[in-house]
Amino acid sequence: MTNRQAKDQLIVALDVPTVLEAAGIVENLGDSVGFYKIGYQLAFAGGLQLADELARAGKRVFLDMKLLDIDNTVAKGVEAIARTGASMLTIHAYPKAMRAAVEAASGSGLCLLGVTVLTSMDDPDLAEAGYGDSAASLVARRAGQALEAGMGGIVCSAAEAAVVRGIVGPDMAVVTPGIRPAGAAAGDQKRVVTPADAIAAGASHLVVGRPIVAAPDRQAAAHSILDEIQSAQ
Repeated sequence: MTNRQAKDQLIVALDVPTVLEAAGIVENLGDSVGFYKIGYQLAFAGGLQLADELARAGKRVFLDMKLLDIDNTVAKGVEAIARTGASMLTIHAYPKAMRAAVEAASGSGLCLLGVTVLTSMDDPDLAEAGYGDSAASLVARRAGQALEAGMGGIVCSAAEAAVVRGIVGPDMAVVTPGIRPAGAAAGDQKRVVTPADAIAAGASHLVVGRPIVAAPDRQAAAHSILDEIQSAQ
């Protein structure tokens, strides 16, 4: 795999409070990174306009909106997002919501990702929320449902990536947050994996935030992770 292909697998999370700060990160990283995630924090602070600007500038954009609502509302939201030029969009992996989203995105090229279990949650958290499944079994069940619904990929912890890859096959995207280089702080993530281990387990894309965004030298941090991705191919 080439360095260019490795760069396509790295998604930098712009989890910062202002568009000005996010734009500074993008400028600072320059051509080192070509794919960015925008989630709630930035989206509600003007980040959707930044997403449009990034797409027009040739960058790929992952909108981490985790949509979940009645079918019609999900469908209308997906239709609107598909028109923005975004490359990826998250939907909570409930079967009805996924089916509505897939129909709405048909023909657009938007890759819909089913969110299985948040990487900040472990088995006791799921039990507290009323689920009878373990994190691993719930991820597996939702991965199968995402495949059946025709989704473009799923989001899961890299700790479950190998099992998920076995369920969804070689073509669907497997996007893994909670990535931390060896020696990095885990922060609020409970199920974390290194970049090399995530790729080796079957992840197609790695979402990395603080290890790059908070690094003293962001380009060096990004290149280090890209090298680790490259070495794991």
